[in-house]
Amino acid sequence: MDVLADLRVFAVSNDLPKLAEQLDDTAIIALTEIAAAEKRKAGDTYGYTAEKGINSGVA
Repeated sequence: MDVLADLRVFAVSNDLPKLAEQLDDTAIIALTEIAAAEKRKAGDTYGYTAEKGINSGVA
């Protein structure tokens, strides 16, 4: 995440607004994927409850 933030600072400092906006979007996607990976690690894959056999469809 620090690398993305540094790149965004570079983009803003060098008058590259489209790149800065894209990096904002990329950071959001990265945070979402990191959170999903942590959830999978904890055993909660996409809302599946093994005991009940229910998939809520919630990631």
